[in-house]
Amino acid sequence: QVQLVEAGGGLVQAGDSLSVSCAVSGGTFSRYGMGWFRQAPGKEREFVAAISWRGTYYADSVKGRFVISRDNDKSTVYLQMNGLKPEDTAVYVCAAGLLGRVSTQFNDYDAWGQGTQVTVSS
Repeated sequence: QVQLVEAGGGLVQAGDSLSVSCAVSGGTFSRYGMGWFRQAPGKEREFVAAISWRGTYYADSVKGRFVISRDNDKSTVYLQMNGLKPEDTAVYVCAAGLLGRVSTQFNDYDAWGQGTQVTVSS
């Protein structure tokens, strides 16, 4: 019954910034741990960032450039992406851990969205 819908992807130039969002319906959003993953063509899905009551967590490849945040009143999690690089090009997917846990492994989450495409040109 938990549904996640990503939005905000698009085509940007290297060095630009972009924010993607994930709206969550069903259950109690404030209790969920949330994560962002991405998958590029021909590549495996990889962890990007996560947020839980303990704090925020980032993959080394995006640390210092991306910021994950959440607005519990809007049941929405965000990923602010700064200093984008062509290698950031991927479908970005958000995922929810319904028991409040986060993980770098996609299969540890309980629900996920359809993804939003982010393309960074050289």
